[in-house]
Amino acid sequence: MKTTQKYGKNADLALSLWVKLARTTDTIGFLTGRDIAKYGLTPTQFGIFESLGHLGPMRICEVGAKKLMTGGNMTVVIDNLEKQGLVERIRSSEDRRSTILQLTGKGKQLFDEVFVLHARFVENLIWSVLNEEEILQLSGLLKKLGVSLKARS
Repeated sequence: MKTTQKYGKNADLALSLWVKLARTTDTIGFLTGRDIAKYGLTPTQFGIFESLGHLGPMRICEVGAKKLMTGGNMTVVIDNLEKQGLVERIRSSEDRRSTILQLTGKGKQLFDEVFVLHARFVENLIWSVLNEEEILQLSGLLKKLGVSLKARS
């Protein structure tokens, strides 16, 4: 079955790719979000939790920039993680205007327990569809596209 061109071959291909990327991102986000919910966290909370677990304590503004979050949204998410006893805010000794965010003991323990399970979930999700060669090829292409476009912005 031949599809008709609406906007020209190159535009149609680019739009089709963009739609596939968006739908795939939405689907993976939905599935991983459902997995993350099992641990009592939202995807946004888990993103901050994961960053602190892998990178260690960070200034709140660094976490926000890493997760592409606004200050207002960051405050709400951090407040909720703090209420759960998973993170704590500490005034920076180097800059009194800056606040450091870090995992608490309870947060570190949960991270150590949960992240390996979530990593296995993502592993099973991806490997159930793609083989190693496809994963490496797709990863390389997505990196090329993302890095090149970011450099233009």
